[in-house]
Amino acid sequence: MTAPTTAAPNKGPDRATTGDPVGHDNDRDRDRDHDFDFDFDHDDLPTPPGATLALLRSLLAPMRTRVVIASVLLLLQQAAVQAGPLLVAYAIDSAVPAFRDGRHGPLVTVAVGYLVCALAAGGLQYAFIGASARVNQDVLLDLRGRIFRHAQALSIDFHERYTSGRLISRSTTDVESLRELLNEGLQELIGVILAFVYISAMLLWLDLGLGAAALASFVPLYGFVRMYRRRAASVYTARSTAIAAVIVKFAETMNGIRPVRAFRREASNDAEFLTLNHHHERTNGNAILEMARYVVCSRVTANITVAAIVLWGAYRVAAESLALGVLAAAVLYLRRLYDPIDRLGMFLNSYQSAAASLEKIAGLLAQTPSVPEPAEPKELPAPACELPGREVAFEDVRFAYRTGGEVLPRFDLTLAAGSTVAVVGSTGAGKSTLAKLVARFYDPSAGRVLLDGVDLRDLAVPELRRGVVMVTQESFLFSGTVAENIAIGRPDAGREDIERAAKAIGAHDFISALPDGYDTDVRKRGGRISAGQRQLVAFARALLANPAVLILDEATSSLDVPGERAVQRAMSTVLRGRTAVVIAHRLSTVEIADRVLVMEHGRIVEDGSPAELIAGKGRFSDLHRAWRDSLA
Repeated sequence: MTAPTTAAPNKGPDRATTGDPVGHDNDRDRDRDHDFDFDFDHDDLPTPPGATLALLRSLLAPMRTRVVIASVLLLLQQAAVQAGPLLVAYAIDSAVPAFRDGRHGPLVTVAVGYLVCALAAGGLQYAFIGASARVNQDVLLDLRGRIFRHAQALSIDFHERYTSGRLISRSTTDVESLRELLNEGLQELIGVILAFVYISAMLLWLDLGLGAAALASFVPLYGFVRMYRRRAASVYTARSTAIAAVIVKFAETMNGIRPVRAFRREASNDAEFLTLNHHHERTNGNAILEMARYVVCSRVTANITVAAIVLWGAYRVAAESLALGVLAAAVLYLRRLYDPIDRLGMFLNSYQSAAASLEKIAGLLAQTPSVPEPAEPKELPAPACELPGREVAFEDVRFAYRTGGEVLPRFDLTLAAGSTVAVVGSTGAGKSTLAKLVARFYDPSAGRVLLDGVDLRDLAVPELRRGVVMVTQESFLFSGTVAENIAIGRPDAGREDIERAAKAIGAHDFISALPDGYDTDVRKRGGRISAGQRQLVAFARALLANPAVLILDEATSSLDVPGERAVQRAMSTVLRGRTAVVIAHRLSTVEIADRVLVMEHGRIVEDGSPAELIAGKGRFSDLHRAWRDSLA
C-alpha cells in the first residue's frame, strides 16, 4: 500500500462518520451552509450605486432614434389636443358674434379647425402608441434575454446561494412591473409634462392673472408628489420582496412535491405559504393606501383651486375686465391641467414599483462570476497518446468557502492520464469539493488545478467543458426527446452517432421500446423514464461528448440493484481510456477503479489500488470487511 498523500493539519470541523459503507458525502450541503452571505429576508443582492440608471440607459441606447420619433409624435399630438380650448375661446368671443351678424366664415373655420385637431390628435396618438410599443417590447425582450444569459453565466456557487424562485421573480414579476411602466406610465408622464407646459403657456398668454393663480397651486401639489415618492419607495421595495418570497415558496414546494407528500408536509407548507401570502397582502395594501393618500390630497387641492379661479374669473367677467371666451377656455384648460393628477398618481405608482424591480434586476446583473473566463485563454497540448484521458494535478491547493469553513487544507495530488480513481470517505470529507474543483465549478482559494500542465483558470470555458464532464446522481434530463438529451454534449451529432453511443452504454434496447423510440419526449426532468434509465441516458450523453476527464458524483447511489448493475456495465464502457474521478457511495462501485483515495477532513489518509487497501489494515479494509459481512 502506498503512503498517504501529505497534507496540512486539518482545521475544519470534525465530522462524524455515517452508517454508510463508504460514507455519503454531504459537501453539497456544506456548500449551502457556508455560502449564504446574502440576507434573503431583506431580498437580496446589493445594487452598486448608479447601476440602475446605467442599466436603463443601456437598454434605451440602441433605440435612441425610435425614442426621439415617439417623443416628437407625442409632442405634436399634445399640440393638437391643447388647441381645442383656444378654438372655443375664439368661437365664443369672435365667431359666434360674427355668425349673428351674418358672417359664417369664422364659425365654419372654428368647426373645421376643431375637427382637424381631433383627427390629428387621434392619428398621432395611434402612431405614438405603435412606435412606443415597439420600443417597449424590444426593451423587455433585451432585458429578459440579459437576465437569462447572465444567470447561466454566473458560477455554480451563486446558484447554490440564490434560489431559482428569485430568478423567476426577477424575470417575470419584476420585468412585468417595468412593462407596465413602459406601456402606460411613461406615456402618462410625458403627456402630463407636455400638457402642463402647453396649458401653463396658454393660460399665461390668455390672462396673466389666471395663469399665475393656476401655477401657484402646483407648489403644494409638488410637495404631495415628493412626499408620495419618498414614502412609496420603501413600500414598493417591500412589496417586491414579499411577492418574490411567495414565488420562492411556491417553486420550492412544487419542485419538492414528492418529499412533501411522503412526509405529509402539506399542512405545514400551507401555513408557511399563508403567512407569506398575508405579508404580501399587507405590503400590497400599504402601496394602495399610499396611492390613496396622494390622490385625495392632490384632488382636494385641485378642486379648491379650480373653484377659486372660476369664481374670480366670473367676477372679472361681470366687471367686464375679462372676456367670457377667455374664462371658458381657462376653465377647459384647468380641467385638462388637473384631470391628469390621478393619472400622474398611477404613473408614480408604476414608477415606484418599476424602480424597485429595476434595482433588483440591476443588482442581479451586477453580479460577476466567481469563476471568470481567462483574459488570454490557453489551449491544451496535443494528447500524449491515442487514449482520450489527460493528467489532472492539484498543486498546493487549498479551498475554503467565502464565509469560512476550510474544506481542503494544503493538498497535492496527481491523477495519471487514463486512470480511474475512486474517492471515498465519511460525510464532509471533501470528496464532492475535490470533484467540483476538477470541473472548475469553483476555483481553489490557493494553489492550482492543472489539466495536462495547464491551469484550469487559463482554459476557455467552452474548451474546459468539452474536456471535463460531470455525471451526477440526479442525472438531470431536460424536456425534449431522448435523442436531444443524449446530444446535449455534442449538438452537431447525427442520429447514427447518438444511437451508437446508446448501444455502447446498453441503453438502446429500452430506448427503442419507448413509444416513439429516440423521439420520445422524456418530459419534465425526465419523469417519463426510470431513475436507472435516466442514468444510462446521462452516460450515453457523456460518451457522445467524448471528454478527456469524466467525473461521476455518486452516480449509482439512488439506484436499485438491477439498475446499479446496468449502470456499472455502462461505466466500464464510458470510462475506458479516460481519466475518471468516481465519488463512491457504494463499495461495489469502487471495484472498477485502478486507484482508491480515502479522504478524511480534506486529507487523503489512504491511497492505493483496491486490492492493496483491502489487504491492508486501514480504514478502507475495515469498511470493505463490514460491507462483505452485510452481503452474507
